[in-house]
Amino acid sequence: MDRFFKLKANGTSIRTEIMAGLTTFMTMAYILAINPNILSGAGLEWYGVFLATALAAGIFTAAMGLFVNFPVALAPGMGLNAYFATVVLGSKGGSHPITPEIGLTAVFISGIIFIILTVTQIRQLLIVAVPDSIKNAITVGIGLFITIIGLKNSGLMTVATENSVTDIAKGKFTDLLGFETIFHMGDIVHNHDVQIVLIGLALIAILMVLQVRGAILFGILGTTVVSILLGYTSFDTLNNPATPWVPNFTKLNFANFDWNGVIHTGLISIILTFTFVELFDTFGTLVGTATRAGIMKNPEEGRKRVGKAMLVDAFAVSGGALLGTSTTTAYVESAAGVAEGGRTGLTAVTTGVCFLLALFLAPIAALIPSGATAAALIIVGVLMMQAVKDIDFQDLVVGIPSFFTVTLMPFTYNIANGISFGILSYVVLASVANLRGGEKKYKVHWLMWILAVLIVARYAFIGSQG
Repeated sequence: MDRFFKLKANGTSIRTEIMAGLTTFMTMAYILAINPNILSGAGLEWYGVFLATALAAGIFTAAMGLFVNFPVALAPGMGLNAYFATVVLGSKGGSHPITPEIGLTAVFISGIIFIILTVTQIRQLLIVAVPDSIKNAITVGIGLFITIIGLKNSGLMTVATENSVTDIAKGKFTDLLGFETIFHMGDIVHNHDVQIVLIGLALIAILMVLQVRGAILFGILGTTVVSILLGYTSFDTLNNPATPWVPNFTKLNFANFDWNGVIHTGLISIILTFTFVELFDTFGTLVGTATRAGIMKNPEEGRKRVGKAMLVDAFAVSGGALLGTSTTTAYVESAAGVAEGGRTGLTAVTTGVCFLLALFLAPIAALIPSGATAAALIIVGVLMMQAVKDIDFQDLVVGIPSFFTVTLMPFTYNIANGISFGILSYVVLASVANLRGGEKKYKVHWLMWILAVLIVARYAFIGSQG
């Protein structure tokens, strides 16, 4: 064990690594309940998604430890699973509806693209091309996007009916008048889901303030207990054949793809969105975790290991889609295990084994009410919002594009819109600022110009189709 993981060389021990792996698992195990709830709302079978979530997290986290000796865990990512669901649900009733099978195919293709970008090292160029403020704005915007998902799922945010929004056909929109609004607060007095999400928010927030490891998971479990005591949740799932204690792998949506559907639907922008968001999300997580673990003390060795980790992460995207879940990615919660002393791949292997053992806990995960997972979504939004402090709003050349990125994601209910307007506006404003002259020159990477042209073509194509 010491020779394989180089424990002594990294100043750690088997006990420390195992404890670190358990800590990482506790901080991210909430995905076992949240991911099936989100993707089942888009038409995938709950139990199949649960199996895929546990398997993807277990297999690829263990692979990260065994092949890279890196203390980073992977699982289906928050934000992209919500985006997956909204893409599928938002297309229903349209001329080219997107089925869950088409969505999984799009994720699989994005993984292949990701592998190519990683092997050719174009991935590193893209990371250099986009300004740091816009990268952070993407994180913040996705956080707000996730928050709205949580608010909707809980019933805490509802659509106002008095402005006739419900009378508008799906896919059709009308301008709002000055006195109109779309969102209203949910019914706190009579709606049980709203009450549960408020309890969940309070519990998770208090545990996080008290710096309890696994605060989100314990908050979800505590909220479930309260829901049971109030009579809102029953124990039916514990004996439900649809969620067996012993894993039934025949229910796994393995290779559930629809290639013809992708060709006829035209999912280029959606595939690029999956790829683009994963690109920056993973980079920040891997480099940040490597730095905290001391791996970057030797820059050359550190870059090599991060590069290998990126390749495992890229294969995890397509591998997760093959198993039947949305984008699988490196988790920032891995930092919790590093803080506990995790320095090698044994930490990741421990976390991966925990996820594989969780395959036997489906009935418990199914017992968790939607209000509890909705509360967790909102809190995850809070954590992602922290990146706003690293956005330079004083410099309007990056401040304005960052603002567009942050606001358009939740307000238009589309991650791609936020990224597109952020990149396009930066290219325009930076170019204008450079023409004006002055001491400060803004770098506009050639890849940014290519992305800007693709964005313009994308919206021109959408307009021509409308």
